[in-house]
Amino acid sequence: MARKAVMVDVSGKPPMKRTVVAEGYLKLRKQTLEAIKKGEVPKGDVIAVAEAAAVMAAKRTFENIPLAHPIPVHHVDVNIEVTSDKVRVVASVTSIAPTGPELEAINAVATALLTIWDMVKQLEKDEKGLYPNSEIGPIRVIDKRKEPL
Repeated sequence: MARKAVMVDVSGKPPMKRTVVAEGYLKLRKQTLEAIKKGEVPKGDVIAVAEAAAVMAAKRTFENIPLAHPIPVHHVDVNIEVTSDKVRVVASVTSIAPTGPELEAINAVATALLTIWDMVKQLEKDEKGLYPNSEIGPIRVIDKRKEPL
């Protein structure tokens, strides 16, 4: 039997102020992390580009996820922390809608991590052209709030 994809009907739900926070990680070589911290990555300012990419991704999530609702994104806050062994990205997305911005927050984090990886991959390659020290994940929702209007 053929199955079909169906967008969930949220038309009967009242709009609420909803905020979702997601986080994710990117493990990198220590030398790469130092290059990010010192602003020495050949492609440019990794943090600024990743922050902008995260905001853009949150606003356009419905274009990439087939059954996601096109909800208004009212606020996106992105925090990127470079530690001694990884990069942590936290994104908070707020919307006033009948459904929450979980996908938008996760998409913001994932896109920021992919952007960082793209910008530093030349520093991560080994002699075979592979990336044995690079690893994205986990990405998860860490907070979810909703308030009636």
